[in-house]
Amino acid sequence: MRASGKKRILIIEDEHHIAEGLALNLSLKGHATRIAASGGEGLQQWKAWQPDLIVLDIMLPGIDGMSILRNIRLEDDHLPVLILSAKSDAEDKVKGFSFGVDDYLAKPFHLEEFLLRVERLLFRAPHSDSKAVLDRDDQEKRHVYAFGGNWIDFRTATAYGQRGNIDLTELEVKLLKLFVTSRGKTVSRGQLLEIGWGYDRRTQTRTVDNFIVRFRKYFEPDPKHPIYFRSVRSVGYVFDHGHQQADHTMDL
Repeated sequence: MRASGKKRILIIEDEHHIAEGLALNLSLKGHATRIAASGGEGLQQWKAWQPDLIVLDIMLPGIDGMSILRNIRLEDDHLPVLILSAKSDAEDKVKGFSFGVDDYLAKPFHLEEFLLRVERLLFRAPHSDSKAVLDRDDQEKRHVYAFGGNWIDFRTATAYGQRGNIDLTELEVKLLKLFVTSRGKTVSRGQLLEIGWGYDRRTQTRTVDNFIVRFRKYFEPDPKHPIYFRSVRSVGYVFDHGHQQADHTMDL
């Protein structure tokens, strides 16, 4: 059990002097810290160490910070994430908040402001013993997505498709959630590799295509002529279902 008041903070930052300085000051505040100097290492540390808060740079070697953020949000809606970035224009901030970041601080920044923002995020973070319990109907509405006679329950990792009931794997759930949250927008193979698997987008693999074949078998009336999971030549894939309305939409 973690000591009262002591939190785990993961710093994903490739500028060594900044990362070390933040780690030192956070440790002086009584927190435990770890540093990851690349996107891939950051994802590994997040999975293995289960931090209470992540400090995240956008410009990272390998996998960029925005892809890390989307990867995290597909599995954890509550983990506080604070972006530190030299990119301070409004477009980047809007993108960060749309992907689920909790706070955004432009470089260069004042150390005391950074520490105050960290404490605010830690204070506001939900605790498992104090979360409000939703009734069953609300849980279903927040986690079920339906389209074209199919439905996906992201809470129970189950679905219903053209051939009946489906038990989904953890990775299938993550990828389907990514497609649903990106509905109508093309998702490149590189984005799928980064966000779904934590691979560098330059990785050469047919894994993505194999999963698309699987989704088509699950949900398409005619998998050879897909209407929901469509290919975009030389780019990637797009999920959409025209003007049909989802019966229930996840709370994202």
